[in-house]
Amino acid sequence: MDEDAFRKELRATDRYACPFGKAILARCCACSLSGRRAIAERETVVCTRAPAHEQCEKLYSLLYDNSQFALKRIHPDAPLTHAQNMKIQCGGLRGMQLAQDESEEVFDVAALVKAAQHTFGGLTELPFSTIIQSVSAFQARKPHGE
Repeated sequence: MDEDAFRKELRATDRYACPFGKAILARCCACSLSGRRAIAERETVVCTRAPAHEQCEKLYSLLYDNSQFALKRIHPDAPLTHAQNMKIQCGGLRGMQLAQDESEEVFDVAALVKAAQHTFGGLTELPFSTIIQSVSAFQARKPHGE
């Protein structure tokens, strides 16, 4: 199944697909509100609570918008590569964690989002200049053998 067909199928079958699913599957983070499903021989991550899903969608959108320069994207309408998506997800969440308590490990995305809203007064008030530094610095693991 090609990637576009997979995404359409995912949206059609579960509107609560986690925007940080790749980061969770890659073990960059965890989330107490996540569940896993298999679609077309792939494992996906879904959110178990609609309000939390909405907040994570908003956060992902803000990280995406603020990361364009850091990702060196010339054509913002072009689809993200897997590596760029991982930078936004893993790097963005790590940056949020660092902005709050100087720890890089994200144990619970839902708790991190809730704490960030409390600490900064809302997701739009996050210190994106600091967070985007973590997006830029994030490097995915190298494949075995490299």
